[in-house]
Amino acid sequence: MTATNKTVSIPQGTRDFPAAVVRKRNYIFSCIRKVFEVYGFEPLETPAMENLDTLTGKYGDEGDKLIFKILNNGLNNEKNINSTRAGFEQLLAGKNSTDITERALKYDLTIPFARYVAMNLTRLTLPYRRYQIQPVWRADRPQKGRYREFTQCDADVVGSLSLLNETELANIYHDVFTTLKLNDYELRINNRKVLAALAAVCNGADKMTDITIAIDKLDKIGLENVKKELAERGLQSYQIEIIERYLCITGSNEEKIDKATVLLGNTESGKQGIEELGFLLAHATNVNLVVDLTLARGLNYYTGTIFEAKAPASVSIGSIGGGGRYDDLTGHFSVPGIPGVGISFGVDRIYDVLEELNLFPGVLEVGTRALFFNMGEPECLYAFDIMQGLRKNGIACELYYENVKIDKQFKYAEKKNIPFIVIIGSKEMNEGICQVKELSTGKQEVVPLAALHTYFNKT
Repeated sequence: MTATNKTVSIPQGTRDFPAAVVRKRNYIFSCIRKVFEVYGFEPLETPAMENLDTLTGKYGDEGDKLIFKILNNGLNNEKNINSTRAGFEQLLAGKNSTDITERALKYDLTIPFARYVAMNLTRLTLPYRRYQIQPVWRADRPQKGRYREFTQCDADVVGSLSLLNETELANIYHDVFTTLKLNDYELRINNRKVLAALAAVCNGADKMTDITIAIDKLDKIGLENVKKELAERGLQSYQIEIIERYLCITGSNEEKIDKATVLLGNTESGKQGIEELGFLLAHATNVNLVVDLTLARGLNYYTGTIFEAKAPASVSIGSIGGGGRYDDLTGHFSVPGIPGVGISFGVDRIYDVLEELNLFPGVLEVGTRALFFNMGEPECLYAFDIMQGLRKNGIACELYYENVKIDKQFKYAEKKNIPFIVIIGSKEMNEGICQVKELSTGKQEVVPLAALHTYFNKT
């Protein structure tokens, strides 16, 4: 009987990570985690899935469409067939049905964090500073730098209104990016209060969400298409003209602030938003801040400062981080009045940037440092004990367990990029020595077994 060949694959928008990639990703995680902890943030993990009603309605219409819903168990049960059919009809009509789905994969880390705070408020010491490094899922169209499963690294503070929190988070971005040698990053900033003022000035306060959703697409679709979308969303021509004047503000940070003040400074929200931008510019002086009045971040929960981190201009990729202030996010969970602010790093895009710019340290490529050759059964068992001693000293090594030709063992070491080989034959056993060869140079020397761990600690 002939076996049928099957195409083996993984879901679109997901990836496998071999050893070299995992090491590079762990390098990024380690750099970010160290900075988070230096700033006094403590770790938190939340489940991969949340109740669907926890997530829906928090990201705006555009975001809600990208939530991965999980089907309930037992949908093929004959007893439930009618309710299942009715549920699917509701889903096709754009409505949720608890007969079909009640849970979803988390879209980001912020809403689950807000849910956690609401559930545990009496046990938390405010201000509460947490960081979280976990995967999230979005039913997006996969493309370069955009995946359906990816990892976020978040840092948030809840329980404080101080603008020093924003200043601190801006400095965290700076410290992480400079540690990763992304010195030419840009941290773009705006304020949702400024955008609220824009909506008020053009008599479109009731259209605030429509305005921010359209503005958020400016980089992707251009000004003319933004104006077209604003018209489609019901804004009048005079309103669109005011928004266009706002979007065309250019110049230095100070010039942008001055021009925005002229246009929006007569409104209370405009004054507040512009003052908050000024505070950040005055106190986060080490950070590569760029005032970007077109920055909107379409998520509905932002209320103040908003951030978007951009990779160096030489790399064509989207944002590599973002965040902002959300002063009533826990209000969605019946715990109102808890202010918060947070940022997120897009590790998968940061990885792509570091790879393209060749900024990963070369040492990350190395796993096993030494391969012990198999020279026969007695020699193999003897080498095993020596190898275990090296491992106890933190030296990564392995033994080739099959007794094969030396040439095959050499090729194994070369393919795995193992820098050293160790040979212990019967002669070396009797004399308490070994032969160590560095493959990159071809240099070979005799090393006493008692000094082997010292040798590797020096090389």
